[in-house]
Parts: sequence; C-alpha cells; structure tokens
Amino acid sequence: MSTPGLIIACIFFIAGMAGIILPILPGAPLLLIGMLIYGFFEHFTHLTWSFFAGQLILVAFIFAVDYLSNIWGVKKYGGSKTAVRGSLIGMFAGLLLLGPLGIILGPLLGAVIGELLAKRSFDQAIKSGFGTLLGFLGGALIKLFIQILMIVWFFSVIQ
Repeated sequence: MSTPGLIIACIFFIAGMAGIILPILPGAPLLLIGMLIYGFFEHFTHLTWSFFAGQLILVAFIFAVDYLSNIWGVKKYGGSKTAVRGSLIGMFAGLLLLGPLGIILGPLLGAVIGELLAKRSFDQAIKSGFGTLLGFLGGALIKLFIQILMIVWFFSVIQ
C-alpha cells in the first residue's frame, strides 16, 4: 500500500463527496481521479482495468441520475414539457449566473417560468418548481449511496 498515494486519493475522495452538496465540484470524477492517482503510485497492482471499467459505469450512472432526477421531480408534480425544458435551461443558466447556489435555484426558477410560459396556473408553476427541489434532493441521496459504494469498493480492492 502506498501511503502518499492513499493520502492524495483520500483528499480527492473528500472533495468528491463534497461535490454532492457543492454542485460546482464534479464529485464522481474526483473520486475516479483519486483512484487513478493511487493506481499510479501502486503501479496498478490492485486496481485492474475491470475495476476502472466498473467505476466508469458508476460515474456514468451518477451523471444520468443528476440529469434524470431533475426531470423526474418536475414530471412527478405534473410539470409540462416546457417546465422540464425550463428546469434544464435553469440548471445551466443558474450555475453560470449564481454559482453553486444556481444549481438549486436555477432549475426551480426555470420550471416555474416554463410553466408560466405554458400558461399554467401560478400554483402549478410553484408545484413544478418544488418538484425540481425534490428531484435534486432525491438525486443527491442516490449519488451519496453510489459514491460511498465506489469508495468502499476501492478500499476493498486495495486491501
């Protein structure tokens, strides 16, 4: 076991886990980078190509959860296609304009604006906006579980 490699990997793991709450940090990719760095220190003795293939699949799944949880939240609360589009546009615009807070507020405002543009009631617009928050929180819980799984798998392999 490489102690310096493990220390660096753990720093990346901490940053990656913080990415669940701070959306500006790319959580799962940081975990993967930490694992790669450890692999270089250990000359990939324990971390095989199949390990990294599995980790890449989990990272791809996390990206899908991020994208789909927002859509699910809007649809679950009766949001229209315009609200879904608004929440997706709001996610990107919010991040650019408001930073990390924009990842939460952007989709909410985007869904509300989308519903209002679709001539839906204000109550329905608020309901759809609330759905984006639920989608975000649900997605964050799923990401937390998967990222913990990734880290546990890493430690089980290097033992």
